[in-house]
Amino acid sequence: MKINFWIEFLPSAVFGRVFILLCCINVSYSQQTEKVDFINVKARIKPVFKEKKVKASASYIFKILKKCDSIYLDAPDVFLLNSIDLNPEIKVVSKNKKIWLISNFKANKTYQISLNYEATPKKALYFFNDQIWTQGQGKDTSNWLPSINDMNDKIKFNICYIIPSEKTVVANGELKSITKNEKFCEWDYEMTRPISSYLVAFAVGDFSKKIKKSATGTIIELYYPTNDSIYFEPTYRFSERIFNFLENEIDFKYPWVNYKQVPLHDFMYAGMENTTATYFSDTFIVDSIGFNDINYVNVNAHELAHHWFGNLVTEHSGADHWLHEGFASYYALLAEKDIFGEDYYYWKLYQSSEQLKYLSEEGKGEALNDPKASSITFYDKGALALHILREIVGDEAFKEGVQNYLVKNQFQNVSIKDFLYEIEFVYGKSLSDFDRDWIKQTNFPYEEVYQSLMKSNFMRDYFNVLSLRPLSMSSKILDFDKILDSSNYFLGQEVVFQLQNEPISLTLPIYKKAFNTNDINIRQAIALSMTKIPSELKTDYESLLDDKSYVTQEIAFGNLCANFYLDRTKYLDKMDTVIGFRDKNIRQFWLFMALITEDYNPKKKDAYINELKKYSSSNYGYTVREKAFEYLGYLSLWDSGTLNNLIDACQHHYWRFRNFSRKLLMELWKNNIYKKQLILLTDTLDSQSQFFLNKILKEN
Repeated sequence: MKINFWIEFLPSAVFGRVFILLCCINVSYSQQTEKVDFINVKARIKPVFKEKKVKASASYIFKILKKCDSIYLDAPDVFLLNSIDLNPEIKVVSKNKKIWLISNFKANKTYQISLNYEATPKKALYFFNDQIWTQGQGKDTSNWLPSINDMNDKIKFNICYIIPSEKTVVANGELKSITKNEKFCEWDYEMTRPISSYLVAFAVGDFSKKIKKSATGTIIELYYPTNDSIYFEPTYRFSERIFNFLENEIDFKYPWVNYKQVPLHDFMYAGMENTTATYFSDTFIVDSIGFNDINYVNVNAHELAHHWFGNLVTEHSGADHWLHEGFASYYALLAEKDIFGEDYYYWKLYQSSEQLKYLSEEGKGEALNDPKASSITFYDKGALALHILREIVGDEAFKEGVQNYLVKNQFQNVSIKDFLYEIEFVYGKSLSDFDRDWIKQTNFPYEEVYQSLMKSNFMRDYFNVLSLRPLSMSSKILDFDKILDSSNYFLGQEVVFQLQNEPISLTLPIYKKAFNTNDINIRQAIALSMTKIPSELKTDYESLLDDKSYVTQEIAFGNLCANFYLDRTKYLDKMDTVIGFRDKNIRQFWLFMALITEDYNPKKKDAYINELKKYSSSNYGYTVREKAFEYLGYLSLWDSGTLNNLIDACQHHYWRFRNFSRKLLMELWKNNIYKKQLILLTDTLDSQSQFFLNKILKEN
């Protein structure tokens, strides 16, 4: 019934034509978009939490561009229930992960078809105890909404989401209405402008929001988990400033009806630029201390920039992916430059160029027009390419060319040559050398970047400090003293790193001065670089435990415990109430240290063990769980509960965490004690986990 619902009811003659057609069809996406233009999708989506599926209906309006006898919708995880006979001459068949629409289609004629279906997606739609969210990632939206995987077909989507009344929906477009029923609410969202299917998204959860407004009047809705209201300001710090900066810098008004952002549980990427509704990882939910180490600023600007570069103007193919990621990365850097200063901007460019130079020298350089290039190529090399291009053509020509590019190609698909044409037109000269050196060449043009970096006074000073590395400590002490008088922490950090492994008799006054700068970045460099703490600096080093940095606190806590065992109780008492980042980095490390310190609170050991075990469960995010598994492994605290949690983690939707967990499980399987425990555990698991464990263990 799943595959052949319509075939069972077709006349034999029609069945024969359909059967032959479906056996022979092998249509590429480009051929599909040449034949049909899907104009509008109107859908009703009802997620079912317990069953992890959706029940839905969808209506499609499409225009035939060329006479043909079949078109399709991508639908890999969709169970077609039936179609509504708006066009009885159109036959609907589910086959080969697609829904085929079969008829004698005529060119330049508009048709409509409606479907009822269910979907139980293996990807793209993720269910949790308190949240649901989607992640289209290029071509995956069709797993829960029959649509077009190809980015070149842009469609207007109007979708109504039917969810439990206590939940909130954050989705694309304008919220037209909320209709309350007995136990459910219908959230009716509308997009008035077309987008590629991969940008369609919805998130359901216990969210609250605060509303801001941009300088040009765009409504900005900033969502947060209701229980995390105290983290709102540091999490969304600079959001309005970023929005206003990008509109002004790009010189093209934000092209959509509104802008929403929401942090999500176990989101597998830093962020995703779903049109008008950016989703991002809740690891960026931070307090004011955490903001100094990990913050949402760059991702915030990056995903917003995509609303021009990627959402408004979309790549033709993977060979044009630079037009998405390189541009979003570049404009995010410009936003950070506006907030954190020019030195920070050049430092980020320098860091990227060093990585790209290394890869290039290793023979791993990639061209920007390589559709299979890595993220560092599309993002970092892409941003550097735009930085260099702007220097070549000048600010005025660059900004005018970008504006023309957006105006001319809005709501369309483009290639790299379309962008270069607009810049060349304004610049008045050929950019063939730039195209050769930056777009098509695999080797990284480091010398050109170096010359650009040298235009920065800060970078010249930094390279001068780097040149001191080979010199003896005694010959550069005076230079270091002067550098620490400056306000540039990048230079101060380099000074500290050069003090490593040098006699304390020479470096003590410089260390003292570095501590007394009270700059958290310079002091963090001390924490990172000093593993053996001299007694002369013990008091200074202990002061790092009070720095406004969870990275510094964690490193300093560990080093102090390792260097001064007799004072470990004092350090444990001091750090007892500190949690750290979203992954509970300090709290979990504290539990580990408390457990390996034999004479520390012996009556509370069981409570500490239980707390650590608790963090391995699916009630916590994967970043928390991964740390917990590591500490459980160090302490050999595996039991039926933690092993069950590990088996669950082995089936997690995020591949990095899943792979980490599976590797750990295989290591335990090699230990006869844990092997017996795993075998005994098998019969107690749910059917899905039981199937997974049996399969994995048989293979090993």
